[in-house]
Amino acid sequence: MSLFRTELRRLAKRRFARWMTAAGLLVLALIVIGMFASNQKIGPEQWAAAERSAEQEYQNQVQWTDQERAACERAKAAGTDFYTNDCTEISPPPREAFESRWYLPSTFVFRESFGEMLIPLAGILALIGFVVGASFVGAEWNTGGMMNLLLWRPKRLTVLLTKLGALLTGLLALALPATVAWFGSLWLVATWRGTTEGMTSGTWQSFLITGLRGIVLALVAATVGFALASLGRHTAMALGGAIGVLVVGQVGLGILLDMAQVRFTEAWLLPTYAYAWMTKTVTLQDWRACNATYNGECRPDTLDITWQHSSALFAVAVVVLLGAAMWTMRRRDIT
Repeated sequence: MSLFRTELRRLAKRRFARWMTAAGLLVLALIVIGMFASNQKIGPEQWAAAERSAEQEYQNQVQWTDQERAACERAKAAGTDFYTNDCTEISPPPREAFESRWYLPSTFVFRESFGEMLIPLAGILALIGFVVGASFVGAEWNTGGMMNLLLWRPKRLTVLLTKLGALLTGLLALALPATVAWFGSLWLVATWRGTTEGMTSGTWQSFLITGLRGIVLALVAATVGFALASLGRHTAMALGGAIGVLVVGQVGLGILLDMAQVRFTEAWLLPTYAYAWMTKTVTLQDWRACNATYNGECRPDTLDITWQHSSALFAVAVVVLLGAAMWTMRRRDIT
């Protein structure tokens, strides 16, 4: 019997993996439902309602300024102070200042909004990959299944890497159709509750590349979770390490760096690199440094975190953690 097929079957039959996957897909479905419910398709009726709202807001401003001008004139006649001595200065803004488009309901423009919607998809897939990857190998160590497996296949590294290959294959089998379904469902939301105009081949290519980046992020997260659980020989090692790094370490580090007035604090935080991986570039700003322009404008110093920085960080994390897991697998006793 093939070890790889056995591990795939073992992964598919794990109840925790099933429930975690179902929970992640449910969250994605709720996001789509929320997007459908909170957006509207813009038509003549919506434009007419927006025009009425703009006119109503303009009339409210006219009424308010009339009241203020009358109060100013009464104060001036009584000889009391007012915030201005020239009551004629109190006048409403022009009607053109109230644009109808400001009062339109929310609508889902696929070209403008879909790129941002790929980020929660990548985050949920990465979370599924990390937790399932950690439990997949951690449970084997905790229950003694790894010892029994090595009696059948005594080659330690082969067993470990085959288990990792099965995990990544299973995650890929989930991530690819989930990404396709995400594209399709939000396209339908845009069709019924927004617009799909303006899509070009370049835009589609950019969206597809971003979707692939999300899948790669999920695979990296799964590998890291798998490696951490293998190092600690328990699922809690990966989950506890993740909580320690992301909650305690990142929050504490952020506060410490801010207290020390370190420039570009976000450059030391892991979420910045995950976001940069998905969006290609994240520009950090340091408002404590004021670079005055010729017209007196204060511009902060900036630092760009690019997807190349993120890829280097992810590669180092995978190589170091997986290499350490393989080394301990080979060196430590199986007890």
